[in-house]
Amino acid sequence: MIAELGHFSLVLALAVACVQMVVPMIGAHRGDVAMMAVAQKAALAQFALVGFAFVVLVNAFITSDFSVSLVAENSHSTKPLIYKISGVWANHEGSMVLWVLILSLYGALVALFGGNLPNVLRARVLAVQASIGVAFIGFILITSNPFLRVVPPPFEGRGLNPLLQDPGLAFHPPFLYAGYVGLSMAFSFAIAALIEGRVDASWARWVRPWTLGAWTALTIGIAMGSWWAYYTLGWGGFWFWDPVENASLMPWIVATALLHSAIVAEKRGALKSWTVLLAIFAFSLSLIGTFLVRSGVLNSVHAFASDPLRGVVILGIISFFIGGALALYGWRAPKLKAEGLFAPMSREGALIVNNLLLTAAGAAVFIGTLYPLFLDALNGPKITVGAPFFNMTFVPIMVPLMILVPLGPLLGWKRADLVAALERLMGAGALAVFVCLAIMGFISEAPWLAALGMGLATWLVAGAFSELAARISLFSSPLSVSLRKARHLPRAQWGMAFAHGGLGVLVAGVVGMTAWQQELVTALKVGESAMVGQYELTLEKVGMREGPNFEALVGVIGVKKDGKDLGFMLPEKRRFPVERQEKTEAAIRTNGFADLYVVIGEDNGQGGYTIRAYVNSFAPWIWGGAIIMAFGGLVSLTDRRYRVGAPSRARVRAQPQAAE
Repeated sequence: MIAELGHFSLVLALAVACVQMVVPMIGAHRGDVAMMAVAQKAALAQFALVGFAFVVLVNAFITSDFSVSLVAENSHSTKPLIYKISGVWANHEGSMVLWVLILSLYGALVALFGGNLPNVLRARVLAVQASIGVAFIGFILITSNPFLRVVPPPFEGRGLNPLLQDPGLAFHPPFLYAGYVGLSMAFSFAIAALIEGRVDASWARWVRPWTLGAWTALTIGIAMGSWWAYYTLGWGGFWFWDPVENASLMPWIVATALLHSAIVAEKRGALKSWTVLLAIFAFSLSLIGTFLVRSGVLNSVHAFASDPLRGVVILGIISFFIGGALALYGWRAPKLKAEGLFAPMSREGALIVNNLLLTAAGAAVFIGTLYPLFLDALNGPKITVGAPFFNMTFVPIMVPLMILVPLGPLLGWKRADLVAALERLMGAGALAVFVCLAIMGFISEAPWLAALGMGLATWLVAGAFSELAARISLFSSPLSVSLRKARHLPRAQWGMAFAHGGLGVLVAGVVGMTAWQQELVTALKVGESAMVGQYELTLEKVGMREGPNFEALVGVIGVKKDGKDLGFMLPEKRRFPVERQEKTEAAIRTNGFADLYVVIGEDNGQGGYTIRAYVNSFAPWIWGGAIIMAFGGLVSLTDRRYRVGAPSRARVRAQPQAAE
């Protein structure tokens, strides 16, 4: 009966979502406070009901209830507990329950913490959010019921795809969905604003924390997915431009543009309609990503093998929300008049260029990802768009954007002194030039583009430091004064500096790994050695070990550098008897500046084993940079100015004194 209770809870959640969608919207139109108040209670009830259904599904996986079809298809009694739990969302049906759980969570958070929102706006936002819930809870109940029974129940389940039995993939989807679905809040705010016909500084201030939270979660999710692909797939790379990878990158790019555009809308009252449009596009791309993963149109290790009928239904949902939102935008956007006037050379101007470049980069990824699918749908030739296309389109767009990143925060609002801003960046520019020249002068095999790339990374990191130094007068005031200013500097400024600096670290990692990767592919017998870069690898022995639900071929590889023993590396080739699949476990040794990456293959039939090894220069910096960027987002979220309607503590203390 427990599974049936979960199903019934989803049915009730659908009914509550319908009430939340209709009643508050009518109340907002009539100005009926009681009807608008239904939104908060319904949002909390919807979250509780979906949460109960999710807990029921998790319990079915933990207890290995194979009478539930989804558990029988995606679990096994011998799986470790963490993979029993992650098996809940390692399939289409369970992942959709997680999707609507996060969706309802965001609505509940607005209901709980949106007290500073005008009643009419909050009612409309929660009503729009509920409409998304109605669509996807209905989709789950009609086409993807996770609580279906199988009669008679099997004695054992079929297990989980070995590629998904990994800690990285256990946490990657929840963070990714938190980003995807988090952008629904920006969408709901945008639709509510269009219905009301008004976008002001308060609206932009309310949109920013929700967008920033989604952006931060999406950054973590993408980084975790990239790291998983790096050490699990055994190919030694960090990004393949896989369509499903791109499906997460596109909303991240647009969300980045939305964050910067909302600043202009809040501070200067400009770019109102553009900000609303970005909010629509950001969530629309999240929906497109949902379609790509679940439609069956892609063959990818990331995609769910689903009935194409489900893809058709999702496509209908996407068409309704995107088409409806754009139609509403076309009708109401002319009423969103821009207020702030500014010179081209200003912070507003820099942020506009930032938005243009980001949207162009997003469009390049969108075209490269979707064009083969459109061509195939029209019965055209089957083509593959890979790294060469994206390197020739995406990278040239991003380079000028990164050059602009340190400059923008140093420009003044409305009208800026470009010379003064450049003077503050002279040190960063000199350091970037020095790094370029040093690499070209001392690393003979360094491509000149790699030297420029490392110079650009230096420019980003040093520029972020220069911006902070300028704000706290680090080199023009006594240290005690600078420290005092640093303590009182808004956390959003610190967060921005971390995000921009983290981008520079990530760029250095990408450039270094791309330009200086060294590769070895050979067959070694026990006792034989080979060189990769400065490392000598010796295959000491090969053996088998038993895991909880797998058996592994383990290679013991001794590592030397300049004649000095560095220890052993233990790459594995795991076989999963239940799933009848294999999985690579790369052995990675890092010193913080480079990874030694080793993979063992099968017996070659001549007493040797295939060994693939890479020296990946600066590889750890890729994920280190992403962590710094996400940390910057979290720091910014702690700024009171990012919390809806929360004035600074100093202003709050000053108000009673003024009243006296």
